[in-house]
Amino acid sequence: MSFFKKLKESISGKTESVTKSFRDGLEKTRKGFVEKVSDLIIRRKKIDEEFYEELEEILIGADVGVNTVMTLVEELRGEVKQKRIEDASELQPILSRKLMELLRGDDDNSLKENPDGITVILFVGVNGVGKTTTIGKLAHRYKQEGKKVLLAAGDTFRAGAIEQLEVWGQRAGVDVIKQQAGSDPAAVMFDAVQAAKQRNVDVLICDTAGRLQNKTNLMEELNKIFRVIQREIPSAPHEVLMVLDATTGQNALSQAKLFGEKSGVTGLVLTKLDGTAKGGIVVAIRQEMNLPVKLVGLGEKMEDLQTFDSSQFVHALFAGMISEEAAEAGEEQE
Repeated sequence: MSFFKKLKESISGKTESVTKSFRDGLEKTRKGFVEKVSDLIIRRKKIDEEFYEELEEILIGADVGVNTVMTLVEELRGEVKQKRIEDASELQPILSRKLMELLRGDDDNSLKENPDGITVILFVGVNGVGKTTTIGKLAHRYKQEGKKVLLAAGDTFRAGAIEQLEVWGQRAGVDVIKQQAGSDPAAVMFDAVQAAKQRNVDVLICDTAGRLQNKTNLMEELNKIFRVIQREIPSAPHEVLMVLDATTGQNALSQAKLFGEKSGVTGLVLTKLDGTAKGGIVVAIRQEMNLPVKLVGLGEKMEDLQTFDSSQFVHALFAGMISEEAAEAGEEQE
């Protein structure tokens, strides 16, 4: 299904439960970004240089990204000139459509699974981004789907990381394979894979140390983990998910760029999206990284970890601003 068809479906209410999660989770961004754009359009009737400058400030303030903003505003200028638009109110649907187009990407953001045995998912990311919380929520989700899940406590360097994972394991009702703090993470992974095989586990979720981007030895540890897992399950890991804290905005994007591709990352997880007015970082990441956003954290509850859906994101963000007609216009342009 195309991006704009999915958008029309969400507008017409066929996916209302997911839409509500996104709408509630993006409340701060909607108020900090979309309402500012609406206010600008109402306040400044005329499209002039000052209008464009203020629009740029709003977009950059929402962490859409400077390069993306410059391109977007340049395209708006061209369309305004071509269609001879004078009234700012006529710009609102055009801006909405262009932001939709920026978010459009690969429609399939689902997590890859191993059709022939154990699915191995590796988590990377710096400390404090919500990595362990995300692992716990994902374990809960798989458990709710009827899958047998096992966790591996591979972050043996950070004080309290093993205990933290155990707490989430208890909450989700899944076992955790661990060793003593300071032990070899690759050895933990070896034990975890063996245990997963013995227990006929469907999904093995592995935590790793979190200071990867500025510690070469930890990057080497990650490579060692890869080798150990692949020796036992050649097709693994099936996903390497990098967790980013959405509240850190451009800093999250810098982290992803710094070591995302080097560490074999296959997808991104944006946590704490509900806690920031800078949800535009999703647009920036889509534009500047060749990595899909696979999961987003939209709240504290176990169920608040959602598969990222660009049409749901757009509809939640622009709720009340995007009509079905606008979605249809976008669909016609595809």
